[in-house]
Amino acid sequence: MAAWHPEQQRTLPWRTQPAGRRNAYRVWISEIMAQQTRLDTVVGYFERWMERFPTVRDLAAADQQDVLKLWEGLGYYARARNLHKAAQLVVERHDGDLPADRNAILALPGIGEYTAGAILSMAFGQAEPILDGNVKRVVSRLWDIDAPINQPSTLKQLWTHARRIAKAASSGEAGIVNEGLMELGATICTPQNPRCLLCPLIDLCAANANGTQHLRPVTPPRKQTPHYDVAAGVIWRGDPFASDLLIAQRPQDGLLGGLWEFPGGKLEANDADLRACLRREIDEELAVVIDVGDAVTVVKHAYTHFRITLHAFHSRLVTGEPQAIGCADWRWVDFARLDEFPFPVTDQKIIAALRSQFLREMKMSKEL
Repeated sequence: MAAWHPEQQRTLPWRTQPAGRRNAYRVWISEIMAQQTRLDTVVGYFERWMERFPTVRDLAAADQQDVLKLWEGLGYYARARNLHKAAQLVVERHDGDLPADRNAILALPGIGEYTAGAILSMAFGQAEPILDGNVKRVVSRLWDIDAPINQPSTLKQLWTHARRIAKAASSGEAGIVNEGLMELGATICTPQNPRCLLCPLIDLCAANANGTQHLRPVTPPRKQTPHYDVAAGVIWRGDPFASDLLIAQRPQDGLLGGLWEFPGGKLEANDADLRACLRREIDEELAVVIDVGDAVTVVKHAYTHFRITLHAFHSRLVTGEPQAIGCADWRWVDFARLDEFPFPVTDQKIIAALRSQFLREMKMSKEL
């Protein structure tokens, strides 16, 4: 792998130095961004991030809202919040340098066994293992592991093999080998139709020898993903587009924590319809009464463990002053200022629909 990877690796902005001698901060950011995300998506985010926060100290000194705004659209926002918290701890405890000690780096928020192994091997040349989805697939085929990959005993076995691979690498080359395994899984040892004849490890692969490579890794049957209908209110203080609208900030410790949204919630069994759901949710979350009007748009979105269909409605404040009961904060903002706040993808689509509607209405008014 140490000979294969440098010749075959894809060109990526965090790979400007050989694995094992890289900047630890750049390794850390790239690995966190790459979790649950395609690398072609990560590239742009990584470049913008490094331009805005080139060092740990820059990240630590930033406002969380600026961090979340830069992360906007990348998803799994706990990653961004943990990066921010961890950077502050690195400055506080380690004088702004990521530690080369395994226990110290595991003590930082958002860093688990995999990320620790990536940083220690790729930045500091230490013989530490990694085990992401690609490496799990490669290792399960190399040893032809026929047990479900999500079982604790199987994961323990995979980590044991990954550790053996890292320890067997020549001095300082564990990072190259680790990254080579990831690259192999991404480009050659793929989930479907692995290109075994191009694999540098074909002679070592038990699954290939046994003809079971298409059956590995063994994955459990997928559970049915629950679906929820959700109502959201584009709540205007007065006339749409001619008055401020109300946005709410999600609690820090929940899904999409710290981001802003058009307030609302899930349709419950006792709700007569989506509009009744929205009126109830706004009363419970912000303690105000609203009048629900026309639909704005419908947005479908899938999260890790559930799916939603989000129905957005124009609404108008009737009585009450908003209170942060079921949210972290709230703001009345001008429609033109929405770009200043970090929003989830679903709410960005609502904003896009609002802008399209606004432009249509402006065009119609000019034609009259």
